[in-house]
Amino acid sequence: MGQTQQIDIAFGKGSLPIQVDSDLADWWVIRPEFEKAAAEAERRFCEACDYPKGCEPLADLVSPDDRVVIVTSDGTRPVPNHLLLPWLLELLPVPDSQVTVLLGTGTHRANTSEEICSMFGKELVGRVDILNHDAYDDKLNPKVGETSSGTPVHLDRAYLEADKRIVLGFIEPHFFAGFSGGAKGVAPGVAGIETILRLHRAELIAHPQSTWGVVDGNTIQGEISEAVGCCPPDFLVNVTLNAEKAITDFFVGDYRKAHSEGCERVKSSSMVSVPEPFPIVVTSNSGFPLDQNLYQTVKGMSAAARIVSEGGAILVASECSDGIPDHGDFARLMKNGEGPSDVLHAVYEEEPVLDQWQAQILAGILERSEVDVYSNLPPQDVSSCKLRPVDDFQESISRRIERVGKGARVAILPDGPLTIPYLST
Repeated sequence: MGQTQQIDIAFGKGSLPIQVDSDLADWWVIRPEFEKAAAEAERRFCEACDYPKGCEPLADLVSPDDRVVIVTSDGTRPVPNHLLLPWLLELLPVPDSQVTVLLGTGTHRANTSEEICSMFGKELVGRVDILNHDAYDDKLNPKVGETSSGTPVHLDRAYLEADKRIVLGFIEPHFFAGFSGGAKGVAPGVAGIETILRLHRAELIAHPQSTWGVVDGNTIQGEISEAVGCCPPDFLVNVTLNAEKAITDFFVGDYRKAHSEGCERVKSSSMVSVPEPFPIVVTSNSGFPLDQNLYQTVKGMSAAARIVSEGGAILVASECSDGIPDHGDFARLMKNGEGPSDVLHAVYEEEPVLDQWQAQILAGILERSEVDVYSNLPPQDVSSCKLRPVDDFQESISRRIERVGKGARVAILPDGPLTIPYLST
């Protein structure tokens, strides 16, 4: 008789249990080598700011008269702002009245006051001005330059007019930029919509080097780096996180050097090799906050797609409390025609539009695999995006195993795109 054990995968602010029966399938649970939470994190943060990578110490960089902008991610990213911001404010030799926090929303909707309180805490919200970036207001995003490929670079006026620019963020594998963090905090984070659309144009997304864990030769990372070079940040604070979203290390200093070191660390812990593809891959979308909508859930699907067999099945559990969502062009693009080829045709034929990059990636996944989605979305919303809604995740896994046959090889990514599997051959 086989053994049954429970595997919990990230889902919303909790987890979703999966019963794994060794009699039914050959299960592979694939996880990164998460590090322990950093001991004495505040002390280590202060030391990192005193001895940064490739630039002056923070205390020497910022003068008492400087107006400082601190850019950080919006509520879709688990940046520990409630820790980093107060630590940073204690080190800055300027009064709180000279500090503005700018939320790098990119093309996302503005964060609500409730979300901002949740991200920072009420005390911090009362101490400093916290603004949502607005990519769609041209007056707020003047042009500061152009990349060699002709991308106009528009950046938030609040960022441009500051005397010193500090960017916060965290580093994890990214499905087309290689890794998050670094220059991405500025572009697309606080870039204008014209710049963002050009940075995500279809030919860059389609490039084979524009993928998980690749920096050198990554066309998107190169374009972002050029754009941010028009007005680079003065100081970068990036962190790495474990499965509990606790800080494991700090990468602080010059935005290129500190980020590069962090990427190497994440690559060594998050990239996991497997010997051959799987007919079934089960994944999460890393839980809250990344699994707030279907648009973001493409990241979990993309991680699974790296190791799924041609014609195989991806099963993803993602809460989607914020819907598809109802803003942007992702839903409209995914509803094009009957199949994924129609979506790709629309992406390449239309003028660049918001969210086309996510639709392009999802359509590519659907051309070679089926995708089951367990979420809180109405079934018709899921199926309208050419995905298969399921109301019982365990049963859906069992049905997929039955189709393949007893002993089917099944991969499980409990932490979703925090783990990036790849084929060793």
